[in-house]
Amino acid sequence: MPKAKTPKMIQVTLVRSPIGFEQSQKDTVKALGLRKLNQTVEKEDSPAIRGMLNKVSHLVVVEE
Repeated sequence: MPKAKTPKMIQVTLVRSPIGFEQSQKDTVKALGLRKLNQTVEKEDSPAIRGMLNKVSHLVVVEE
């Protein structure tokens, strides 16, 4: 049986408030699971997550 490949994880930290930005960007931050400033979440690296991060790249810091 082949060994299960562990998905690559990325850490996302909210470093700027979404207040004053479009509602869709606020919703994207919420969908990433970020609620408070400087909060860090770990997400699986996928094209969907990368797209979300691209949309709010000015609000978050991403670490591989």
